[in-house]
Amino acid sequence: MEDMNSVAREGSSAAENAVQAAELVARAKAGESDAFGELVRRYRPRILALALHLCGNESEAEDIAQEVFFAAYCKLASFEGRSEFFTWVYRMAVNRSLNARRDRDRRRETTMDDPRVDIAVAVDAAGDPARAAELRQVYSLLVGALDRLPPEMRTSVVLVVLQGLSQSEAAVVQACSPGTVAWRIHEARQRLRTAIERRPSARRPGAAGAESADLGWLGDWLSPLPSAG
Repeated sequence: MEDMNSVAREGSSAAENAVQAAELVARAKAGESDAFGELVRRYRPRILALALHLCGNESEAEDIAQEVFFAAYCKLASFEGRSEFFTWVYRMAVNRSLNARRDRDRRRETTMDDPRVDIAVAVDAAGDPARAAELRQVYSLLVGALDRLPPEMRTSVVLVVLQGLSQSEAAVVQACSPGTVAWRIHEARQRLRTAIERRPSARRPGAAGAESADLGWLGDWLSPLPSAG
């Protein structure tokens, strides 16, 4: 019953957010600059995080977030509200982020330190240097494996697992079916788990049993899939 109540609350909150965003869009279209500023305040942190996860470069993510909201402002008059505002800006952010990543890969540019790893370690290590060293190794492998996924699969993982969208919401952003998103998440989960299991420390005697505890929620998500039987 508690789970059902939680789902109901989340659904109600999402509906309220959608209504509030639609009202802000209407006010912004009417010329209220503060209304568009409120939309930016609400969605910029998530757009910035989305861009960072997909392109892997902090300065590029900042540029993408700025470009997305500038484009949204310029195109606001033509936004008909057939989708939610967040879906509209998410789609723009996804497209720009994947293009930025492709351009950098084409130029074969690499960075020594990945900001995604730095942020995750800072949050999850809780100031413990030994844990930080272990997590840095694991997260570096994980981010590398994430970046090697096909772009559409990587985007589904970022939207659902890291951004917290439902599979239905991610499907709208990616213009595909929820079933397609579900398959991508399932396949990505297996591939990412394989990458983690292949790290040297995972092959030490007794290491496998501690894996989920070491990785927290990520370890739970990557835990062995239930048997089909």
